[in-house]
Amino acid sequence: MSNFLPINTILVPQGAEYKAVYRGLSGITGSIPTVVAIPVGMKPLLKYLQQGQFLAPKSRVLIMGLCGSLSDRHTVGDIVLYQDCIYQGKQEECDRTFTAQLHSSLSEKVSLVKSLTSDRVIWSAAEKHRLGETLAADVVDMEGFTALEFFNAAGVTVAILRVVSDDCQHNIPDLTSAINSDGSLKPFPLAMGMLRQPLAATRLIRGSLTALKVLEQVTNLLFSR
Repeated sequence: MSNFLPINTILVPQGAEYKAVYRGLSGITGSIPTVVAIPVGMKPLLKYLQQGQFLAPKSRVLIMGLCGSLSDRHTVGDIVLYQDCIYQGKQEECDRTFTAQLHSSLSEKVSLVKSLTSDRVIWSAAEKHRLGETLAADVVDMEGFTALEFFNAAGVTVAILRVVSDDCQHNIPDLTSAINSDGSLKPFPLAMGMLRQPLAATRLIRGSLTALKVLEQVTNLLFSR
């Protein structure tokens, strides 16, 4: 494994992202972290974390998954390491030492970024540009701030490593209505959202497949040293 302290747990959104990380760890010999599938979205994740007793203080938790770009500097397949997350004017920082250790391990392959967490899908290119410029954020996700706020308060060491799955130049389908209150995906609204915007859907699928492959590769790289 890499030459930094062991990671106890990887948290990754359920579904394709979880499967990609799991595949990345298959075949790794020696100690590997526990991989936990988490629900998508801020409220479902907070509820899940409040119910879970799987982490002790002084644990080292790595959150992995996909994210969207809010900047021309970051495009599909780019690996990003969060410095912090913002949400409605509040900011939570990732652990600096842990983040620096991850950065040195992946230095030539990863960019340090500032992230925005959103309680809905940011689907339009215009809104991505506007948010990126007004908030000075590089990427967006739907879980980062909630996780950092929870774990920072609990004394758990956290870093966030994600892969960009959609750029800021194109729309993606608005799939907010396809996310259940428990953070799972509703198949029918998901399919309908895709069908209503076929070009955007094709782009999202292609970008997601590319990003998932990179997520699998970076997981393997991180733990095969």
